[in-house]
Amino acid sequence: MDTGGMLSRRLLLVVTGWVLSVLLRAEGVQNGDGCGYTFLGPESGTFTSKNYPNTYPNNTVCEWKIQVKPGDRILLKFGDFDIEDVDSCHSSYLRIYDGFGASRTELGAKYCGLALKAEEVVESKSHEVTVLFMSGIHISGRGFLASYATANKTDLITCLARASWFSEPEYRKYCPAGCRTPFGEISGTIPLGYRDSSLLCMAGIHGGVVSNALGGPISVIVSNGIGHYNSAQANNVTSKSGSVSSTLFTFKTSGCYGFLGMVNEAIPDSQISASSVWEETVHGEINIWKPERARLKKPGLPWAAFFNNEHQWLQIDLNKLTKVTGIITTGSTMSAYNAYITSYKIEFSDDGLKWMVYREPNMDRDKVFQANYDCCDEVRNNLIPPMVARFVRIRPTSWEKGIAMKVELLGCQFIPAPIPKLTPPPVLVPRANHHPVPADKTTPPPEIKNTTVTPDITRDVPLAAILVPALVMVCTSIVVLLVCAWHWRNRKKKTEGTYDLPYWDRAGWWKGMKQFLPAKSAEHEETPVRYSSCEVSRLRPREMTTMSAEYAQPLVGGAVGTLHQRSTFKPEEGKEGGYADLDSYNSPDTDIYHAYAEPLPTSGPEYATPIIMDMSAHPAGSMCLPSTSTFKGTGNQAAVLVGTYNRLVSRTDSSSSSQVLYDTPKVTPGTSAVEEMVYQVPQPTASKDVPP
Repeated sequence: MDTGGMLSRRLLLVVTGWVLSVLLRAEGVQNGDGCGYTFLGPESGTFTSKNYPNTYPNNTVCEWKIQVKPGDRILLKFGDFDIEDVDSCHSSYLRIYDGFGASRTELGAKYCGLALKAEEVVESKSHEVTVLFMSGIHISGRGFLASYATANKTDLITCLARASWFSEPEYRKYCPAGCRTPFGEISGTIPLGYRDSSLLCMAGIHGGVVSNALGGPISVIVSNGIGHYNSAQANNVTSKSGSVSSTLFTFKTSGCYGFLGMVNEAIPDSQISASSVWEETVHGEINIWKPERARLKKPGLPWAAFFNNEHQWLQIDLNKLTKVTGIITTGSTMSAYNAYITSYKIEFSDDGLKWMVYREPNMDRDKVFQANYDCCDEVRNNLIPPMVARFVRIRPTSWEKGIAMKVELLGCQFIPAPIPKLTPPPVLVPRANHHPVPADKTTPPPEIKNTTVTPDITRDVPLAAILVPALVMVCTSIVVLLVCAWHWRNRKKKTEGTYDLPYWDRAGWWKGMKQFLPAKSAEHEETPVRYSSCEVSRLRPREMTTMSAEYAQPLVGGAVGTLHQRSTFKPEEGKEGGYADLDSYNSPDTDIYHAYAEPLPTSGPEYATPIIMDMSAHPAGSMCLPSTSTFKGTGNQAAVLVGTYNRLVSRTDSSSSSQVLYDTPKVTPGTSAVEEMVYQVPQPTASKDVPP
């Protein structure tokens, strides 16, 4: 008896059982004879009673232990629940516990009959859940289907959810792992879409949106249906032909599913190689099934291996790192050579020397892809998650009538993520040693490193290039405006000082000039105003009434004549008729009187009001025109000649025209004075102040 061999086999069985128990413990485990379809993943999964959706058997039991990462909780959702209630849940029931073993606590009570409705959710209090199903003697009942996920997947649906259940035009759901169930069906394919009666999560697996082993989120878009849905095989799911429907649905994807160059020959023949090549001679003609013939959709011979074993491969060089998201394969595409592969593995490498076999996350075994079931139809398999590689090898693991295939890779350009800058860890300086240092040893000076960081001014340069010219232009504009304003103001002041401006305010000028005139005093000797005897002989006294208004002092001298306007020179008080020297006036004209100049109005003309004399009763020959008038000076000073000869205009009733002459401000030199009459300068009344 070979005891050594028996011990070695027993040891091998123990080790194998321990490894399997560890692997099952990480995701979950099932025990009993009443367990149905079960897929327990690390974050989600699906399980059913035995024979679901048919009637579950009598007198069976099954226990599922579900475990997720510590710290997470578990959401348990039932897609279907039908356990016959024979004896008030005594022999057939479902029980849910929080935790494992003897310390577990029950969540709720026994469930049977219609106690759990479809899509009802049960939440655990820890990261471990035990589900116990017991069946007794019964007549009917489908059993149940349940899915689970971690508590953060609040939009969890079960594998039985259909697109027709939701009315939104766009929505997002989370599919659990294990929805590639042996029951249920779908119709359609991508990119055309799926019939609305199809199972959402199974269609997601078929379309390459989610992985059966991992599950994941799906984004669904609903649109109008089409007349017919074709059948297709992808990701080990076969969709069936479907009839017309009112609506269909498809999925939002990343868009990284383009052909990488086998179909359009972007990949040259030199970058396609194989482990071996089949050659044959037919009617004297040699046919070589070379690797460059392995282009999808290209008519003619495919690539075929000389040997039919698992060491054969077809290699594609993508020339650079590329993101690969899927692969499409066919067989020979020739009915005369009905050869094809039924499964394969994928190897990838960055340099063509070191190779790795593709695996799904959290899996300890290589991924085996289900390939073709005939020689001619295309089969697609998606890589979830995608792989990044330059070299890709396809290794057939099973085939039919020989290894022959055509292929195309799906994917897009790989854009590497920016590598973050790693900051060196801080240098730990040891504490100072307080022990005395021996005299014969010297302490080396500490190494001082330059930690100055050069500022990055590249970002500030464009901003400074814009701001500096703008500030210069603004400052220059302000200076120019200030200079123009100052210049305009000075020019205005200079212009206002001239006498020939048409809009000069004479009233304001008069008020300003009065402050420069000498003040009147009683002791100043009066200087008389003299008139020509020719003028006096034609004047007659006129009674002057004292005016209550103030009269302005005359500023300029000139010839005085009889006016048709009232004078602003006030006559002296106590003098009859208002004249200092009364003279008999022999003029027969009663309307002619001695007038005084009135101040010009502000809006009046620039020149003085003309002095007009009525000379109708005087002979032309006796008229003496030149005369002078002076104002009184201070003290005994002689009167200063400030006026000029005034030309008087004669006015007769028979004259056809008259001319008005204005005072001329210029002094005519060499003019001889004629006989003059003295007229006293009118003085203001004591009761009135000089106007300001």
